[in-house]
Amino acid sequence: MPRQARLDAADVLHHVMIRGVARTEIFLGNDDRIDFLNRMSRLLPETDMACYAWTLMTNHAHILLRTGAIRLSTFMARLLTGYASGFNRRHKRVGHLFQNRYHSIICQEEPYLRELLRYIHLNPLRSSLVPDYDALNSFPWSGHSVILGRQKNTWQDVGYILGLFSKDNRQARIAYSEFVRSGIDRDRRPEFAGGDVIEGIQAGRSLQNEPAKGDERILGDASFIADVLAHGKEPKAPRYQMDQSGINLDTIEKNICQIYEISERELYARGRHKKLVEARSLFCFLAVVQLNTKLVDLARRFGISGQAIGPAVTRGKRIAMMKGLKVV
Repeated sequence: MPRQARLDAADVLHHVMIRGVARTEIFLGNDDRIDFLNRMSRLLPETDMACYAWTLMTNHAHILLRTGAIRLSTFMARLLTGYASGFNRRHKRVGHLFQNRYHSIICQEEPYLRELLRYIHLNPLRSSLVPDYDALNSFPWSGHSVILGRQKNTWQDVGYILGLFSKDNRQARIAYSEFVRSGIDRDRRPEFAGGDVIEGIQAGRSLQNEPAKGDERILGDASFIADVLAHGKEPKAPRYQMDQSGINLDTIEKNICQIYEISERELYARGRHKKLVEARSLFCFLAVVQLNTKLVDLARRFGISGQAIGPAVTRGKRIAMMKGLKVV
Protein backbone atom coordinates (compact mmCIF):
# COMPACT_ATOMS: atom_id res chain seq x y z
CA MET A 1 0.00 0.00 0.00
CA PRO A 2 1.48 3.42 -0.94
CA ARG A 3 2.63 5.61 1.91
CA GLN A 4 0.13 8.39 2.65
CA ALA A 5 1.30 11.98 2.37
CA ARG A 6 1.84 13.86 5.62
CA LEU A 7 -0.87 16.21 6.77
CA ASP A 8 0.30 19.71 7.62
CA ALA A 9 -2.58 21.48 9.35
CA ALA A 10 -1.99 24.68 11.31
CA ASP A 11 -2.82 25.45 14.95
CA VAL A 12 -3.06 21.79 15.97
CA LEU A 13 -0.93 19.37 17.97
CA HIS A 14 1.62 17.30 16.06
CA HIS A 15 3.36 14.33 17.67
CA VAL A 16 6.58 14.17 15.66
CA MET A 17 8.91 11.17 15.68
CA ILE A 18 12.31 11.04 14.02
CA ARG A 19 14.35 7.86 13.65
CA GLY A 20 17.79 6.99 12.44
CA VAL A 21 17.97 5.20 9.10
CA ALA A 22 18.28 1.42 9.65
CA ARG A 23 18.09 2.15 13.41
CA THR A 24 21.28 4.20 13.26
CA GLU A 25 22.01 6.13 16.43
CA ILE A 26 21.32 9.82 15.81
CA PHE A 27 22.81 10.99 19.13
CA LEU A 28 26.29 9.64 19.83
CA GLY A 29 27.14 12.03 22.63
CA ASN A 30 26.06 15.12 24.53
CA ASP A 31 27.54 17.41 21.86
CA ASP A 32 24.97 16.02 19.43
CA ARG A 33 22.10 16.48 21.86
CA ILE A 34 23.16 20.04 22.65
CA ASP A 35 23.40 20.87 18.95
CA PHE A 36 19.89 19.49 18.33
CA LEU A 37 18.40 21.48 21.22
CA ASN A 38 20.21 24.67 20.18
CA ARG A 39 18.66 24.36 16.74
CA MET A 40 15.24 23.86 18.34
CA SER A 41 15.74 26.96 20.46
CA ARG A 42 16.40 29.09 17.36
CA LEU A 43 13.74 27.62 15.08
CA LEU A 44 10.74 27.48 17.43
CA PRO A 45 10.38 31.26 17.92
CA GLU A 46 11.27 31.93 14.27
CA THR A 47 8.47 29.65 13.07
CA ASP A 48 5.85 30.50 15.72
CA MET A 49 5.79 26.92 17.03
CA ALA A 50 4.99 25.90 20.61
CA CYS A 51 6.80 22.88 22.06
CA TYR A 52 5.09 21.08 24.94
CA ALA A 53 7.09 17.84 25.26
CA TRP A 54 10.25 16.24 23.89
CA THR A 55 12.60 13.37 24.53
CA LEU A 56 15.93 12.54 22.91
CA MET A 57 16.67 8.83 22.94
CA THR A 58 19.60 7.19 21.11
CA ASN A 59 18.27 6.26 17.68
CA HIS A 60 15.05 8.30 17.76
CA ALA A 61 13.36 11.33 19.31
CA HIS A 62 9.84 12.52 20.13
CA ILE A 63 8.60 16.13 19.94
CA LEU A 64 5.09 17.44 20.69
CA LEU A 65 4.44 20.70 18.84
CA ARG A 66 1.61 23.12 18.14
CA THR A 67 2.06 24.61 14.69
CA GLY A 68 1.84 28.33 13.95
CA ALA A 69 2.12 30.44 10.82
CA ILE A 70 4.91 28.31 9.32
CA ARG A 71 4.24 24.78 8.12
CA LEU A 72 5.52 21.84 10.11
CA SER A 73 7.32 20.54 7.01
CA THR A 74 9.30 23.78 6.78
CA PHE A 75 10.29 23.63 10.45
CA MET A 76 11.32 19.98 10.26
CA ALA A 77 13.27 20.40 7.03
CA ARG A 78 15.34 23.18 8.56
CA LEU A 79 15.82 21.31 11.84
CA LEU A 80 16.79 17.92 10.40
CA THR A 81 18.84 19.13 7.43
CA GLY A 82 20.94 21.39 9.62
CA TYR A 83 21.37 18.80 12.34
CA ALA A 84 22.28 15.97 9.91
CA SER A 85 24.91 18.15 8.24
CA GLY A 86 26.46 19.03 11.59
CA PHE A 87 26.30 15.41 12.79
CA ASN A 88 28.06 14.15 9.65
CA ARG A 89 30.79 16.76 10.00
CA ARG A 90 31.38 15.96 13.68
CA HIS A 91 31.55 12.22 13.13
CA LYS A 92 33.17 12.24 9.68
CA ARG A 93 30.38 10.29 8.03
CA VAL A 94 28.38 10.65 4.80
CA GLY A 95 24.91 9.67 3.70
CA HIS A 96 21.40 9.94 5.11
CA LEU A 97 20.97 10.06 8.86
CA PHE A 98 17.18 9.96 9.24
CA GLN A 99 14.62 7.40 8.15
CA ASN A 100 12.02 8.98 5.83
CA ARG A 101 12.72 12.48 7.24
CA TYR A 102 10.11 12.27 10.04
CA HIS A 103 6.75 10.77 11.04
CA SER A 104 3.97 12.93 12.45
CA ILE A 105 0.49 12.39 13.88
CA ILE A 106 -2.04 15.20 14.26
CA CYS A 107 -3.64 14.87 17.70
CA GLN A 108 -6.87 16.20 19.15
CA GLU A 109 -6.01 18.25 22.22
CA GLU A 110 -8.76 16.86 24.43
CA PRO A 111 -8.28 14.16 25.68
CA TYR A 112 -4.83 13.45 24.23
CA LEU A 113 -2.53 16.33 25.23
CA ARG A 114 -2.00 15.17 28.81
CA GLU A 115 -1.68 11.55 27.70
CA LEU A 116 0.94 12.47 25.11
CA LEU A 117 2.93 14.38 27.72
CA ARG A 118 3.06 11.25 29.83
CA TYR A 119 3.77 8.91 26.92
CA ILE A 120 6.65 10.99 25.53
CA HIS A 121 8.27 11.78 28.87
CA LEU A 122 8.15 8.17 30.11
CA ASN A 123 10.13 6.95 27.10
CA PRO A 124 13.58 7.15 28.78
CA LEU A 125 12.31 5.11 31.75
CA ARG A 126 10.54 2.49 29.65
CA SER A 127 13.62 2.13 27.44
CA SER A 128 15.91 1.83 30.50
CA LEU A 129 17.88 4.97 29.72
CA VAL A 130 17.20 5.85 33.37
CA PRO A 131 16.80 3.30 36.17
CA ASP A 132 13.77 4.71 37.98
CA TYR A 133 11.31 7.61 38.19
CA ASP A 134 13.53 9.67 40.49
CA ALA A 135 16.30 9.52 37.89
CA LEU A 136 13.83 10.50 35.17
CA ASN A 137 13.03 13.68 37.12
CA SER A 138 16.61 14.88 36.55
CA PHE A 139 17.16 13.38 33.09
CA PRO A 140 18.59 16.30 31.05
CA TRP A 141 17.46 15.16 27.58
CA SER A 142 13.72 15.39 28.10
CA GLY A 143 11.15 18.11 28.69
CA HIS A 144 9.93 16.30 31.82
CA SER A 145 12.59 17.80 34.09
CA VAL A 146 11.89 21.25 32.61
CA ILE A 147 8.20 21.05 33.53
CA LEU A 148 9.20 20.00 37.05
CA GLY A 149 11.47 23.05 37.30
CA ARG A 150 14.64 20.97 37.62
CA GLN A 151 16.06 22.51 34.43
CA LYS A 152 15.45 25.79 32.59
CA ASN A 153 14.48 25.84 28.94
CA THR A 154 13.12 29.11 27.60
CA TRP A 155 11.77 27.69 24.32
CA GLN A 156 9.58 25.02 25.95
CA ASP A 157 6.04 26.24 26.74
CA VAL A 158 5.94 25.14 30.36
CA GLY A 159 3.30 27.67 31.42
CA TYR A 160 0.62 26.24 29.16
CA ILE A 161 1.28 22.72 30.43
CA LEU A 162 1.26 23.69 34.10
CA GLY A 163 -2.05 25.43 33.51
CA LEU A 164 -3.58 22.07 32.58
CA PHE A 165 -3.02 20.84 36.13
CA SER A 166 -3.47 23.86 38.41
CA LYS A 167 -3.44 27.66 38.48
CA ASP A 168 -0.73 27.44 41.14
CA ASN A 169 2.62 26.43 39.63
CA ARG A 170 3.77 24.51 42.70
CA GLN A 171 0.56 22.51 42.88
CA ALA A 172 0.62 22.06 39.10
CA ARG A 173 4.08 20.48 39.21
CA ILE A 174 2.99 18.10 41.96
CA ALA A 175 -0.14 17.10 40.04
CA TYR A 176 1.80 16.71 36.79
CA SER A 177 4.43 14.52 38.47
CA GLU A 178 1.76 12.31 40.05
CA PHE A 179 0.01 12.01 36.69
CA VAL A 180 3.18 10.91 34.91
CA ARG A 181 4.17 8.51 37.67
CA SER A 182 0.72 6.89 37.60
CA GLY A 183 1.32 5.86 33.99
CA ILE A 184 4.49 3.83 34.59
CA ASP A 185 2.70 0.52 35.06
CA ARG A 186 0.05 1.15 32.43
CA ASP A 187 0.10 -0.46 29.02
CA ARG A 188 1.94 1.39 26.29
CA ARG A 189 -0.20 3.39 23.87
CA PRO A 190 0.46 2.02 20.35
CA GLU A 191 -1.91 4.56 18.78
CA PHE A 192 0.48 7.35 19.80
CA ALA A 193 3.08 5.95 17.39
CA GLY A 194 0.64 5.55 14.49
CA GLY A 195 -1.29 2.44 13.59
CA ASP A 196 -4.56 0.99 12.48
CA VAL A 197 -6.53 1.63 15.68
CA ILE A 198 -7.51 5.20 16.42
CA GLU A 199 -9.20 5.98 19.74
CA GLY A 200 -12.70 7.32 19.20
CA ILE A 201 -13.06 4.99 16.22
CA GLN A 202 -13.41 1.41 17.38
CA ALA A 203 -14.31 -1.53 15.14
CA GLY A 204 -15.00 0.85 12.28
CA ARG A 205 -17.62 2.86 14.16
CA SER A 206 -17.46 6.47 15.30
CA LEU A 207 -18.34 7.95 18.68
CA GLN A 208 -21.86 8.53 17.33
CA ASN A 209 -22.11 4.83 16.31
CA GLU A 210 -21.92 5.75 12.65
CA PRO A 211 -19.54 4.04 10.22
CA ALA A 212 -16.23 5.91 10.00
CA LYS A 213 -12.80 5.41 8.52
CA GLY A 214 -9.66 5.77 10.61
CA ASP A 215 -6.49 7.47 9.48
CA GLU A 216 -3.17 6.62 11.10
CA ARG A 217 -2.00 10.21 10.52
CA ILE A 218 -4.67 11.57 12.89
CA LEU A 219 -5.51 10.77 16.52
CA GLY A 220 -8.96 11.95 17.52
CA ASP A 221 -12.69 11.40 17.30
CA ALA A 222 -14.65 11.14 14.08
CA SER A 223 -15.55 14.83 13.80
CA PHE A 224 -11.95 15.91 14.46
CA ILE A 225 -10.61 13.51 11.83
CA ALA A 226 -13.18 14.70 9.30
CA ASP A 227 -12.29 18.34 9.99
CA VAL A 228 -8.55 17.73 9.52
CA LEU A 229 -9.05 15.70 6.35
CA ALA A 230 -11.30 18.42 4.94
CA HIS A 231 -8.28 20.72 4.95
CA GLY A 232 -6.13 18.18 3.14
CA LYS A 233 -2.40 18.82 3.24
CA GLU A 234 -2.81 22.58 3.54
CA PRO A 235 -2.88 24.58 6.77
CA LYS A 236 -6.31 25.55 8.04
CA ALA A 237 -7.79 28.55 6.28
CA PRO A 238 -6.42 31.70 7.98
CA ARG A 239 -8.84 34.10 9.63
CA TYR A 240 -7.70 37.24 7.84
CA GLN A 241 -8.70 38.77 4.48
CA MET A 242 -6.78 40.68 1.82
CA ASP A 243 -7.16 40.83 -1.93
CA GLN A 244 -4.92 38.17 -3.47
CA SER A 245 -5.55 38.97 -7.12
CA GLY A 246 -2.12 38.69 -8.76
CA ILE A 247 -0.48 38.99 -5.35
CA ASN A 248 3.29 39.26 -4.97
CA LEU A 249 5.67 41.02 -2.59
CA ASP A 250 5.09 44.33 -4.32
CA THR A 251 1.31 44.14 -3.86
CA ILE A 252 1.74 43.24 -0.19
CA GLU A 253 4.12 46.18 0.14
CA LYS A 254 1.54 48.50 -1.44
CA ASN A 255 -1.25 47.25 0.84
CA ILE A 256 0.88 47.66 3.96
CA CYS A 257 1.84 51.22 3.01
CA GLN A 258 -1.84 52.07 2.47
CA ILE A 259 -2.91 50.53 5.80
CA TYR A 260 -0.27 52.46 7.77
CA GLU A 261 -0.23 55.55 5.55
CA ILE A 262 3.52 55.41 5.06
CA SER A 263 5.83 55.50 2.06
CA GLU A 264 7.86 52.59 0.73
CA ARG A 265 11.01 54.37 1.93
CA GLU A 266 9.61 54.57 5.48
CA LEU A 267 8.69 50.86 5.41
CA TYR A 268 12.32 49.89 4.87
CA ALA A 269 13.86 52.63 7.00
CA ARG A 270 15.79 51.75 10.15
CA GLY A 271 14.17 52.63 13.45
CA ARG A 272 11.93 51.28 16.19
CA HIS A 273 8.93 53.57 15.83
CA LYS A 274 5.87 51.51 16.82
CA LYS A 275 3.97 52.12 13.58
CA LEU A 276 6.94 51.14 11.41
CA VAL A 277 7.67 48.02 13.48
CA GLU A 278 4.03 46.96 13.09
CA ALA A 279 4.09 47.63 9.36
CA ARG A 280 7.26 45.59 8.82
CA SER A 281 5.97 42.75 11.01
CA LEU A 282 2.65 42.54 9.17
CA PHE A 283 4.50 42.60 5.85
CA CYS A 284 6.68 39.64 6.95
CA PHE A 285 3.71 37.63 8.19
CA LEU A 286 1.70 38.12 5.00
CA ALA A 287 4.71 37.36 2.82
CA VAL A 288 5.23 34.05 4.62
CA VAL A 289 1.55 33.03 4.79
CA GLN A 290 0.44 34.13 1.33
CA LEU A 291 3.58 33.53 -0.70
CA ASN A 292 5.59 31.08 1.45
CA THR A 293 8.49 33.55 1.22
CA LYS A 294 11.70 32.28 2.80
CA LEU A 295 12.81 34.04 5.97
CA VAL A 296 16.29 34.55 4.54
CA ASP A 297 14.81 36.40 1.55
CA LEU A 298 12.85 38.71 3.85
CA ALA A 299 16.00 39.36 5.88
CA ARG A 300 17.81 40.47 2.73
CA ARG A 301 14.88 42.66 1.69
CA PHE A 302 14.94 44.54 5.01
CA GLY A 303 18.71 44.41 5.46
CA ILE A 304 18.50 42.72 8.86
CA SER A 305 19.62 39.41 10.34
CA GLY A 306 17.68 36.23 9.72
CA GLN A 307 17.17 35.79 13.47
CA ALA A 308 15.11 39.00 13.60
CA ILE A 309 12.63 37.86 10.94
CA GLY A 310 11.09 34.97 12.93
CA PRO A 311 9.88 37.19 15.80
CA ALA A 312 8.62 39.72 13.22
CA VAL A 313 6.44 37.04 11.63
CA THR A 314 5.03 36.14 15.06
CA ARG A 315 4.25 39.80 15.80
CA GLY A 316 2.69 40.15 12.37
CA LYS A 317 0.30 37.29 13.05
CA ARG A 318 -0.97 38.99 16.23
CA ILE A 319 -1.35 42.29 14.39
CA ALA A 320 -3.30 40.63 11.57
CA MET A 321 -5.68 39.09 14.08
CA MET A 322 -6.22 42.43 15.85
CA LYS A 323 -6.92 44.16 12.55
CA GLY A 324 -9.37 41.45 11.45
CA LEU A 325 -7.51 40.80 8.21
CA LYS A 326 -8.15 37.54 6.37
CA VAL A 327 -5.76 35.99 3.90
CA VAL A 328 -7.68 34.34 1.08
